[in-house]
Amino acid sequence: MCRAHAMAGEFEADAWASPVRTPVFYPDAVTLAPDADAAKLLARIDVGAGASVKDSFADLDLRPHGFRVLFEAQWIHRPAGAPAAPTGSAWAVADDPDALRAWALAWDGGDGNADLFRPELLADPDVFVVSGLSADGRVAAGAVLNRSEGVVGVSNVFAAQGGPDAAWPVVLEAVHRLFPGVPAVGYEHGEDLAAAVRHGFEPVGPLRVWLRG
Repeated sequence: MCRAHAMAGEFEADAWASPVRTPVFYPDAVTLAPDADAAKLLARIDVGAGASVKDSFADLDLRPHGFRVLFEAQWIHRPAGAPAAPTGSAWAVADDPDALRAWALAWDGGDGNADLFRPELLADPDVFVVSGLSADGRVAAGAVLNRSEGVVGVSNVFAAQGGPDAAWPVVLEAVHRLFPGVPAVGYEHGEDLAAAVRHGFEPVGPLRVWLRG
């Protein structure tokens, strides 16, 4: 997402961090190893109001630095395989700006953040924006799939009606067809976590997202 917005983060052994503020909903830093040094990590980002950190191991305390916990979540893992029941829905990968825009508008639901998903995202060969389609061809559900070594990351799961339980079958069908034999991973919290578990995911560890201001 940062590359699509012409931003370049920096990887070090303990964390990825962006020296400039990242797009809305995306963290300014993500820890990659436990026991990261909080002060050194925060020195690599803009720590003004709105700064956020994905604490991938839920082992940081950023309260002394003016942050609060935005939410607690669980990493989730699902073994490779088809959804438990046929979806009965068509799906497609957004492969042009118009299809991506239709997906983004459906995902956004009128909140004003559809422009987050820029056409530049389509140039990334490891990102697949998946739409579940209604009978008349409208985007009814969807997710973003991110292919990496050995797993497929799943994020931005949504459904226009029926909540995550309506989205997961079509999303998992797309994962199964696009990446046969590859497990799916992601993170969720609250009712979204409960829905993921109902569709075959297992919680495998905590994470925490911190917000300043």
